Amino acid sequence: MSAHAHTTTLPASARGRVVASYGRHLLVEADDGRRVRCHPRGKRTEAVVGDWVDWQPSGDEGVITAIHPRRSLLRRQDELRTKTLAANVDQVLIMLAAEPVFSDEHLSRALIAARDADVAPLIVLNKRDVQPAFDEAWQRLEPYRAMGEAVLPLCVGGGVLDDGMEALWPHLQGRATLVMGASGVGKSTLINRLVPGAQAQTQAISRALGTGRHTTTHTTWYWLDEARRSAIVDSPGFHAFGLHHIEPRRLASLMPDIAAHLGGCRFANCTHRQEPGCAVRAALAPQGPLSPRRWQLYQALYDELARAQQPYG
Repeated sequence: MSAHAHTTTLPASARGRVVASYGRHLLVEADDGRRVRCHPRGKRTEAVVGDWVDWQPSGDEGVITAIHPRRSLLRRQDELRTKTLAANVDQVLIMLAAEPVFSDEHLSRALIAARDADVAPLIVLNKRDVQPAFDEAWQRLEPYRAMGEAVLPLCVGGGVLDDGMEALWPHLQGRATLVMGASGVGKSTLINRLVPGAQAQTQAISRALGTGRHTTTHTTWYWLDEARRSAIVDSPGFHAFGLHHIEPRRLASLMPDIAAHLGGCRFANCTHRQEPGCAVRAALAPQGPLSPRRWQLYQALYDELARAQQPYG
């Protein structure tokens, strides 16, 4: 082969973080803060918001060449599809509101998904100014506080003397926090309170990705400080939270009030549903501390996950 056979060389790869995505378009932030529109090398987009990637310049854009190992990956999966929410986050802020009334099951599913991903959950109840609905909702969260979940009151739209933002702020410092919640809970208002330029940033991202439409229906990474140590990650609202990616046997360990009674069952492979000598069932109220409602939820989820694991045919 002649010494002149290779006349072109690919530019060296650079490292960056995916800060927004829309279909096959990704916005990657380089270590120096520059943001570049990138595409995956193949047909499928494996990278998600929060991923560290290697990319190479290609004209005015870039090509993603590798995805670095993730320290966390939050996702939900039902019988139809898997939806990846974000990678490399430290915390998930589950936002609820006094109105619309939140679903205990949806909250429990989000908490289980966070624990499965080894991401710390933080529950925030918004609309403190809506009474008596707020007090009723706060009371409904008592069992979660009793099992050790962090729960904060909030009023992002104003209307009360203490809106809760000052108490929330320390929980966000030095962390990447994914914010998720159903439509109408005040998620966009919270993002705009935390990141005053969020709307302008979102429009700029939309232009950079060439989508011609708002990207609030997609996940976006915002920095909370100039040092880029604290971040908030906005994700689309959801109505259901599938957990089909979780092994049924792991479920008990991901529910703190049930996990507290593990290890004392007669059988090592106890499913805590009907076996004799089960320490979890022995803990059921009225004699024990475990809520029958939570155990019923565990049973229903276990059955759902067990069905999901069965091969077709």
